[in-house]
Amino acid sequence: MLGDRDRLHAIIYDELCVGVVRPESKAEVLAMIARGQAAGADGVIFGCTEIGLLLDPAELDLPAVDTAVAHCEAAVAFALG
Repeated sequence: MLGDRDRLHAIIYDELCVGVVRPESKAEVLAMIARGQAAGADGVIFGCTEIGLLLDPAELDLPAVDTAVAHCEAAVAFALG
């Protein structure tokens, strides 16, 4: 899975951070998630805010948390008090 981390890093920084969203990269990340699930993962955390540009948590078979959305929801809840 070290190769997956390196590839995901490249997708984030070489593509998503510069506005490039490729269907091939989405397929690669979905395959990474499937491998994680096969290894026992029971959920997904979008630990980098750019992942939400590539994937929608609703598309996944596992529970998923988009940290960008979670942070925005928490900020609004805090602001509204």
